[in-house]
Amino acid sequence: MSEASVNQFLAQNIFTDSESVLQFQRGVEEASKFLPKVNPLVIDLESSSVSSEVKGHASTVVVKKEKSERKTSPSKRRGRRNSPNGSMERKKSPNGSKGKKNHEREDVDSEGRSSKQSAVFKEEMEEEEEELSELFDKVLLCTDGGNQSSCGSCGDNVDVKNEESKNLQPNGQPLASNGEGGKARAKKQGKKKETVDLRNLLILCAQAVSVNDYRTSTELLKQIRQHSSPFGDGSQRLAHFFANGLEARMAGTGTGTQIFYTSLASKKTSAVEILKSYQVSLASCPFKRMSIFFKNKMIFKMAEKATTLHIVDFGILYGFQWPILIHKLSMRPGGPPKLRITGIEVPQPGFRPAEWIEETGRRLAKYCERFKVPFEFNAIASQNWESIKLEDLKVERNEVLAVNCMLRFKNLLDETVEVNCPRDSVLKLIRSLKPDIFVHTIINGAYNAPFFVTRFREALFHFSALYDVFDVNIPRDNPQRLMFEAEFYGREAMNVIACEGIERVERAETYKQWQVRCQRAGLQLLPLDQELVKVFRDKVKEWYHKDFTIDQDSNWMLQGWKGRIVYASSCWMPA
Repeated sequence: MSEASVNQFLAQNIFTDSESVLQFQRGVEEASKFLPKVNPLVIDLESSSVSSEVKGHASTVVVKKEKSERKTSPSKRRGRRNSPNGSMERKKSPNGSKGKKNHEREDVDSEGRSSKQSAVFKEEMEEEEEELSELFDKVLLCTDGGNQSSCGSCGDNVDVKNEESKNLQPNGQPLASNGEGGKARAKKQGKKKETVDLRNLLILCAQAVSVNDYRTSTELLKQIRQHSSPFGDGSQRLAHFFANGLEARMAGTGTGTQIFYTSLASKKTSAVEILKSYQVSLASCPFKRMSIFFKNKMIFKMAEKATTLHIVDFGILYGFQWPILIHKLSMRPGGPPKLRITGIEVPQPGFRPAEWIEETGRRLAKYCERFKVPFEFNAIASQNWESIKLEDLKVERNEVLAVNCMLRFKNLLDETVEVNCPRDSVLKLIRSLKPDIFVHTIINGAYNAPFFVTRFREALFHFSALYDVFDVNIPRDNPQRLMFEAEFYGREAMNVIACEGIERVERAETYKQWQVRCQRAGLQLLPLDQELVKVFRDKVKEWYHKDFTIDQDSNWMLQGWKGRIVYASSCWMPA
């Protein structure tokens, strides 16, 4: 049978069969029940879209409603939603039906939504960048001048004045002013549970962990957990984070720390939050602030008549320490010199290892452009700083060369891990550069011992001072304090306690040990400026708690808390 005859047969069978026609009519009647009774289904042939009476879809209605809620009143939101062309659309047709789905219109709506979402995202990014820029100006351009209320201030939640600190309890609450306040407080304290020596429990637990006595260590950890908290006083917070380290060590080197760091990484702390916590740290504790003050003054003094100043910064991180120096250089009589900064940092994981450092360079370039200081930035991402070559640093003739390292040499490995000590190799590299000045600031700690229990005791001694500083000077519910203690101190304590070998990167040494290393590398200690030290003492006395101290020993400027030396700064040159 030919194709034409087949088509003719099918046409006759369909259009001449009365029964088929009746079934078709019944189908039309059934289908008409689902159509609007008032308005017919009208289709605009030019736009190929369904009219407004039957537009809408359950999923798109929800999205549009959420957007319209920002601009329309509740009464208007209940009945209508905005269409892309600005007209108002009903959510449902008059008979309550939601209408049919139109794929072409849905594509247009999705494109509109995606463009709006990208615009909103761009706007949020710009707002965050603006907030970050304002924070940078507020925190970083006030690091070494002015009074405490105008620079480095953290708002109403942080009290750092001497007189105010004297009248505060450790939790930030004011002391009772009446004569019987002390007695009432003593009675309340008497009703409390008996105090637990958390320090002793931690040391006993560390000893049990060191000999793999998991039964005893588990029992001791249980007691420590009952009496410690990240929201308690300084000793309770210290015990909480040290217990985290012991627990991670018991889980196995690598496994426990991986779980801990993964949980921290999942929080995705933004740069704004980090800067706010840094701001709180500067306002409550003078250690970093005075170290930055010291470094800037010494480098600026060396570059008074320089045409080009080249700074090689080991561990530049976010570059927080340089904006104030850029500002100072811009006001130098005779005009600013050309500023070259070589930023050295460990590479960032992923396909862009130097992205972090390059972003720091772009941020510093904006400050130089703002203050009209000629600027050049060289980023070096290196995991092993001792492998850096002289040609990588691009040192030029007729420039003042300043080398800086602030608190980062503690992360270098030592001779207990590698035969060719990376610390000594980096110091010899600095000596071969023949810098005009090398400014070295360290954390004065003795928790680099290869034996675990000894290292644990020293770390406990050091970190107890840091947590006590915050407990005395910052209210316990301050969110920036909570973040700083977890993200910075908590991470460092975790690494000291739970890691061994090359995985342990927190290896602080005392200033006397560093003095021996520097002298052995061929560097000579420069004398301290006594007038400068006096200025530091006056500023600390004026701005901070009375228990902060500044002292000196063997041309090292020492900063401490209640008699414990925490930071030490010095200046060196080739011997």
